[in-house]
Amino acid sequence: MRQLSLIALPGIPEVRAGASLAMLILDGVQRAGQQLQPGDVIVIAQKVVSKAEGRSVALDDITPSPRAHELAEAAQKDPRLMELVLRESREVIRVKPGVVIVEHKLGFVMANAGVDRSNVGVAGVETHALLLPENPDVSAAHIREGIYAARRIDVGVIVNDSFGRAWRNGVTGVAIGVAGVPALIDMRGHADRAGQELKVTQIAAADELAGAASLLMGQADEGLPVVLARGFPYARRESSVAELIRAREEDLFR
Repeated sequence: MRQLSLIALPGIPEVRAGASLAMLILDGVQRAGQQLQPGDVIVIAQKVVSKAEGRSVALDDITPSPRAHELAEAAQKDPRLMELVLRESREVIRVKPGVVIVEHKLGFVMANAGVDRSNVGVAGVETHALLLPENPDVSAAHIREGIYAARRIDVGVIVNDSFGRAWRNGVTGVAIGVAGVPALIDMRGHADRAGQELKVTQIAAADELAGAASLLMGQADEGLPVVLARGFPYARRESSVAELIRAREEDLFR
C-alpha cells in the first residue's frame, strides 16, 4: 500500500543568523514524538533557511538607483525593495502595478526575485527584507549533512518557497533547493497501463512534495516552517533543482 504521511514539526523557534537548522529540526522531530527513518524527507521553508544564513537586509541601508525608482513608480512599490529586486535578478520580465516578474540569478522566474518583507524584523514594522539563500541546493545539502552527522540517518531535504504560476491563480509551494531527493522524475520511455510508451511525461516530484508540505506550513502566522515527510514514492538520488527550470527556448511565456 502506498502511503505518504506529513507531520509539521512543532515548536520551531524564531530562527536567527547562524542557527543550526539541523539541530532545530532534530529537536522538532523529538517534540513531535517521532524518530527519523532512512528515506524520510525534511521540507523546510526558505524563509528560515535565509534567516539562518543571514540573508536579512536593512532597508534603511539601501540606496535606490535611478532604475529602481523607475521600477518602483511602475510597480507602485518601495524603491528600496525594487533596488534589491534588481540586484537579485538577471532580467525584469513583466511589470504592472503591484507585480514585478523577474528571472532570478538562480534561474527562477518569479515575483519580486523572492525578496520578502513578511515575518521579517520587528513585528508590525517593515524594517528589513529577506533574500533567497545564495545557493538553496547547498543549503539543503548542509542541513542533510548536519542531520547525518548527529544521527547517522540519511534523509532527503527540500527547501521550499511559494510561487505563483503562469496558468493558474494563487501560490503553491515549490522546491528551490534539494539534497538527496530527485527533483524531476523522467517517465519518458516507460509504458502506461495500456502498454503505450510515454513520450513527454516528466514528474516534478520535489515540487509535488514541496506543495504538499505547504498545506501544513501555511502562508501567514502558523509558525510551522518544517515538515517531516515519510513515504516519498520514488527512489532517492542526488539531483539539483536546476532539473526543474525550463530552458528559455522552451518557455512559451517569454
